[in-house]
Amino acid sequence: MIDTHPRESESLLAETSATSSRSRVHRIGLVEDQQIYAIGLSVLFSNESDLNLVAIAPTVSSLLKTNYALDLVIVDLRFADGPAMRSDFGALQQRSIKIVLLTSGDDRYLIRSAARWGAFGVILKSDTPEVALDAIRLAAADKPLMSVDAEWTASLDAEGGETEVRLPERQQQVLALYAAGEKAATVARRMNLSVDTVNDYITRIRRKYAEIGRPAPTKMDLYKRALEDGWLPVPRRRRGSTSEAR
Repeated sequence: MIDTHPRESESLLAETSATSSRSRVHRIGLVEDQQIYAIGLSVLFSNESDLNLVAIAPTVSSLLKTNYALDLVIVDLRFADGPAMRSDFGALQQRSIKIVLLTSGDDRYLIRSAARWGAFGVILKSDTPEVALDAIRLAAADKPLMSVDAEWTASLDAEGGETEVRLPERQQQVLALYAAGEKAATVARRMNLSVDTVNDYITRIRRKYAEIGRPAPTKMDLYKRALEDGWLPVPRRRRGSTSEAR
């Protein structure tokens, strides 16, 4: 049997938020197309008097068509893509529905995008029931644990993952364009910068990666680092053919 009650040793913030959140019942929707995860979350909520899983659907649009009054939606990111996710998040936010991500944590680009577009929290599929319930209750209580992006990155670093370079926004943009194949002159034109400034940013980015033991002397190396750290989306095979033919 799954133990779904938070441990007494959880943080004071989580306890306080969870207690106040339990003064009302939060109606939760789940966007998930795999039955095993849907069943697992249904079991997780079954003994929680303040969390009521009322609707499950394979897409955000189909979930909204159920016309349930939802407080929070858990979204599985496995099949998300940038433009569709942005539109979906906008539709949820227009209805004042909070968003919590369900993910294996292997796609930093999608997590970063979701954070920018308003996700309140992240549930890793490897999380314990206690951790997942705390994240959901904090989101339901309108109390995210820092930004999603910062929290998620910190958790990966704590687990012994590769150290990540911290880049200012303009350097992030330069890296994304340059590593994706654009020439420095093209990057400069698109960002309204001088070529010298773009080249200076690229030099600084390379230096930062070298300082933490992840050198990127070539453009291909920068592309790999951009994928690893979520500045570029991981290339995906189109859905269909192989997986759907089985």
